[in-house]
Amino acid sequence: MDLTADQAALAVERHDCPNCDAPAGSACRTRGGKTAAKYHTPRFVLVPALREELEIPVPADRHPGRAWKQGPALASVPAPRTERPVRIGYARTSTARQELASQLEALHRAECHKVFKEQISTRVKVRPELEKALALAHQFKEAAPETLVIFTVHELKRLARNAAELMSLSAELQAGGIQLELLTGPLTGIYDPNGMGAMFFAVLAVAGQIERNYIREKTLEGQVIAASKGNHGGRPKVIDDDMLTFAVALKDKDVPVPEIAKKLTIKTGKNAGKHPSVASLYRALAEAEKTDTPAEPEIIAPRRPTRVHLTGPDSGTDPELMERLERQVLGP
Repeated sequence: MDLTADQAALAVERHDCPNCDAPAGSACRTRGGKTAAKYHTPRFVLVPALREELEIPVPADRHPGRAWKQGPALASVPAPRTERPVRIGYARTSTARQELASQLEALHRAECHKVFKEQISTRVKVRPELEKALALAHQFKEAAPETLVIFTVHELKRLARNAAELMSLSAELQAGGIQLELLTGPLTGIYDPNGMGAMFFAVLAVAGQIERNYIREKTLEGQVIAASKGNHGGRPKVIDDDMLTFAVALKDKDVPVPEIAKKLTIKTGKNAGKHPSVASLYRALAEAEKTDTPAEPEIIAPRRPTRVHLTGPDSGTDPELMERLERQVLGP
């Protein structure tokens, strides 16, 4: 039992007994008109904290076994608050290709009063629907400070992109006294940004940043591996090598470029089955001409023979012989 004996007796006596008709403020009574030793079961089950108990004894100061008399009237006690918390839901995807249905269904199952949704890239710093959701949560909290206001998201990554944004958001929730609820993931639950909840937000921010760094490293590693295999990514060519060869052959036959474009068909990509644009074909043909144009050969001018004087005082050469040789080499 969560309550002491005296606390349990006071809690039970705040209700009329449906069995012996004892009014609030008095102990139960027997059929003989005496104070009962135990409270009647239909009476103490009205107290949620005592529903699982088998029996609740009457305190000795009520004089069990003696003639029953009505106790003093109890002051009116306000009924416990049964207000449901106000949940504001937020759903987001990065691109239009991703679906929002699963997030919206989970938020509706959580009984959110209003759900804001948007499809916006994570590179965009300002998210209008997120700002509206936070503003509405603050308005609810200001209008009813005693009411629990919970900001609900499907998973953490839908809320912030990095540690800085998450810390900024946690500070905003903490200032407004708004709780955060995660519907999926290892940290599923409701977190209060005050007290221990503030530490949770800090740890959560670090964990989120570590996860993003890990994803980035794995992505870069995959790109390096793909590049080593010859796959450099990027958009596929609209005009492949076979199409370009066919286009060059038609152009050599003086077929107009617009007519050539109508004879070509794109094989892959979102434009598969369509004809390439004339501008794309012009660019492809221009690049092909640049790569196919051979370099002009270097023209080397012939060198004229130089006059050699072999005669000299110590050369030992016949002057007449040298003159004949010079006339043969250099001409007359």
